[in-house]
Amino acid sequence: MNAPRKLPIGIQSFKDLREKNFLYVDKTAYLSRLVNNSKVYFLSRPRRFGKSLFLSTLAAYFLGQKELFKGLYLEQAEEEQAVQEQRTAWLEYPVFYLDFNIGQYLESEALSERLDSLLKEQESLYSILVAKEEKPFFASRFERLIKAAYQQTGKQVVILVDEYDKPLLQTMGVNEELNEHYRNTLKAFYSVIKTCDQYIRFAFLTGVTKFSKISIFSDLNNLKDISLHESYAGMCGISQKELEINFQPEIQALAQKQGLDYAEALAALKQWYDGYLFHPAGEGMYNPYSLLNVLDDKEIKSYWFGTGTPTFLVNFLKEAHYYIPDLDGNVELDEEGLQTYRAVAQDAFPILFQAGYLTIKEYISDLRLYRLGFPNNEVRYGFLHNLLPAYSDVPFGQTGVWIGRFIQDIRKGNVDEFMERLKSIISSISYDTFTEQNLKLREQNYQTAVYLVFSLMGQFAQTEVHCYGSAATDGGGSTQQRCFGGAETRSQNYTRMYSFDDAKGRADCVVKTADTVYIFEFKLSDNDSAEDALNQIKEHRYAEQYKADSKKIVLIGSSFDEHSRTIKEWKTEVLKNHGSAAQDMG
Repeated sequence: MNAPRKLPIGIQSFKDLREKNFLYVDKTAYLSRLVNNSKVYFLSRPRRFGKSLFLSTLAAYFLGQKELFKGLYLEQAEEEQAVQEQRTAWLEYPVFYLDFNIGQYLESEALSERLDSLLKEQESLYSILVAKEEKPFFASRFERLIKAAYQQTGKQVVILVDEYDKPLLQTMGVNEELNEHYRNTLKAFYSVIKTCDQYIRFAFLTGVTKFSKISIFSDLNNLKDISLHESYAGMCGISQKELEINFQPEIQALAQKQGLDYAEALAALKQWYDGYLFHPAGEGMYNPYSLLNVLDDKEIKSYWFGTGTPTFLVNFLKEAHYYIPDLDGNVELDEEGLQTYRAVAQDAFPILFQAGYLTIKEYISDLRLYRLGFPNNEVRYGFLHNLLPAYSDVPFGQTGVWIGRFIQDIRKGNVDEFMERLKSIISSISYDTFTEQNLKLREQNYQTAVYLVFSLMGQFAQTEVHCYGSAATDGGGSTQQRCFGGAETRSQNYTRMYSFDDAKGRADCVVKTADTVYIFEFKLSDNDSAEDALNQIKEHRYAEQYKADSKKIVLIGSSFDEHSRTIKEWKTEVLKNHGSAAQDMG
C-alpha cells in the first residue's frame, strides 16, 4: 500500500515545502508574469488563502534559489527570459521580508516593537547603527536601509510585506484611536516605497483588506492592485482543474471514507469549499486551507471559519439592522464599494467581501454592479452560526447544540417541542432600542432569528430546508431565499425595501426529512391567527407539489403576539390520503 502523500497544511515556507517533498500546486507561472510586467503590487485575499506561501516563493526566486524550482514552470521560463533580456538567470537581490503575521497588536507599543524588530534585523546585516533617539522614526530608518543595501550590493532591493493590515484588523472596532495611530504610522512607513523607487527592483504587499484613496496607500500612486485582476484571479487558492489533476488519490480516499463515489465526493467538496471568485470572468477557487484539511482528515466539516470569528462584523450588521437573508446572494456593490477600506456599521459589506465571508456571485455589466453572497456552505453556515447568539439568548458556543435539538425535534415529528423551542428564542430577543415607529425593525429581528434557525438546520444530512420569498441562487445551484416578510435595509451603497407578503405562492418555510414534509407559514400581525396562516397554506395549495413524494405532509400555521413579542399560537394539520387532522397549540 502506498504511503499517504504529504499535504502542505500550514506550510508557509516555499523552501521547506520543496526540500521536504510536500505536495505543491505549481503557481510559478503567475510569479513569472508578475516579475516581468510591473514593479510594485498589492494583493488582497482572505485569511489562510496561500498569500504567505506565495510571498515565500517570490523570496526564493529573488534570492536566486534555482534548485527549489526544479520541475516547475519557472525553471525553464526564467532561463528563457534571461536569454531574451541578455542577463544572467537567477540573479540574487537583497530581499526585505516584512511579516506582520507575528504578534498581537492590541497594546499601544506593539506595532512600534514589531517595526523596530524587523528593521533591526536588516540593519545589522548592512552595519547600520541606529541612535536611541532615531528608533521611533521607522520611515526614515526604512529609507536609509533601502539605500544602504543598494549601495553595498549594487543591486536594487526586493520588498515583500505579509499581512500588512493585521495591526489594523485587530484593533478595528476594538480601539479606534489606536487603529488610527497605526494607520498613520504605516502610511508614513509605506510611503518610502515611492520615494525610494529608483532603489527598488520589486515590491509585493499582501493583506486581507483592500485600499482606497483615503487609506494608508494613498501616497503610493505607483502601486498596482491586482486583487480583482482577471490575469491573477487564480494566483491564490486551488481551481477545480488543479484539484482534479493534483489530488485524485486524496479525493478517492475521502470518497471511500465517507461512503461516496468519486463524483459525489467532488460535488461535496465543491459545495462546501469552492466558490470564491476574484474576477467576474475568473474561475471559482477553493479555500486551500479547508481543502487540504478535509483531504487529510477525510471529514467534511468547517475548518477555515474556526480559525477566526468576525465579532466586530457581526456587531456591525446587527447595529445597522441589515436584512440578514440578503447575505446569501443579494448584496449589491459597485466597484468603489468593493474597495472601501474602512469597516463601519453603515458599510460593513466591503470588509465582508475582502475578508472572504462574501464573494462575487454575479456581475451586472450594464450597471457595473457586483452581486455578492456566501461563497460556499462552510462560510454560509459558519457565519450564520455566529449570528444566532447575536440575535437571541443562545449562548456563544451553543449554537450547534440548539440547532441539533431543533433537528431532533423535527426528525421525531415533535412539532410542539420544535415550536416551543422556537418561541423561547423569539422571546429572548431584546426590543428595548426600538420604538413603536420602528415596528418593521422590531419585526426584522424576529424574522432574522427564525431565518437563522431554519437556515442552520439545512446543513445536516437528510434535512432539506427552503425559506421562500425573493430567491437568490448560489454558485453551486442551491437556492437560498429571503423569508418572513418585510424590512428596509440601508447602507452607503445599497437600499432595498421588502414587502410583508412577497412569498409569491409559496410557504414561508419548508423542511423535508426522510419521511415527512413540514410546511410553515408565519403571520406577524395581531390581526392574523394561526388558523389564518393554516388556511393560507391550504388556499394557495402550497402542499400540492409535495404530494407526489408519498411522504407525510404536516402543515404548521403560526401567529405572533405584538404585545409579548413572541409566537402567540400555532396550529398543525396532517395531510394524509387526502384527509387531515388538526391540532391547536399555543
